[in-house]
Amino acid sequence: MSLSGRVAAITGASSGIGLACAKQLAREGVAVVLGARRTSLLESTASQIVAAGGRAAIVPMDVTREEDVTALVAMAMREFGRLDVMICNAGFAVEGSADDVTCEHMRQLLDVNYLGTFYGARAALPVFRRQHAGHLIFVSSIVGKRGVPHMGAYAATKFAQVGLAECLRSELVGSNIHVSVVFPVSTETEFTHVMKTSSGSASRARGPRQSAEQVADAIARGIARPSAEIYPYRKARALGLLNAIAPAFCDRFVKKFERQRVNVE
Repeated sequence: MSLSGRVAAITGASSGIGLACAKQLAREGVAVVLGARRTSLLESTASQIVAAGGRAAIVPMDVTREEDVTALVAMAMREFGRLDVMICNAGFAVEGSADDVTCEHMRQLLDVNYLGTFYGARAALPVFRRQHAGHLIFVSSIVGKRGVPHMGAYAATKFAQVGLAECLRSELVGSNIHVSVVFPVSTETEFTHVMKTSSGSASRARGPRQSAEQVADAIARGIARPSAEIYPYRKARALGLLNAIAPAFCDRFVKKFERQRVNVE
């Protein structure tokens, strides 16, 4: 199915998966509204998209502020007259066991990763209901399907996204409003650097990796043909199944992929 003519709003669009989504969707004819805190990066991306013949608008914003997320949706309506896709992508991580992660870090994770997603859904749903169509996309993580060592705080917020999505899907059954959760494995982005900046230490997963562009391509395909769950690294789907069948065995299995501390300048 062609994506041309649709309108998508993207949080965390200044880098990583959000940036890759903006470029991918714009190439496929989607008008994109880009939201993030770093205005200069948003302006640069929007200029490149427009120069290539695409349509783009920006909203400097912070997903922890509900009014900012509402402004992102309002910009889509003002500039392009509709909103077809809301991609709730902004997020970050800290590492450490429950007794290592500070309460302040936990609150920050909840504010960005979960509440930022909740605000996105809350802002977009009234528009989707008026249009009788729309697509919510929550960019979670494979650790939102199965937790791994030393990532409990981050995983908890990703599980929360999944819980919200499942409830919304059941509420919206029979409508033309779709809700999808994306479960990337470790992705080549600023993730590790942001982890270091946020918490003072950083780690890198030992398992399979993918590029932000691969995730964006999977998301674009998931918009064209909506599905409840999107796995950019397809083999990762088996991890959730393994955990459901044999959780104790899965505990030992994921231990093999325990994240390693790394030095980040």
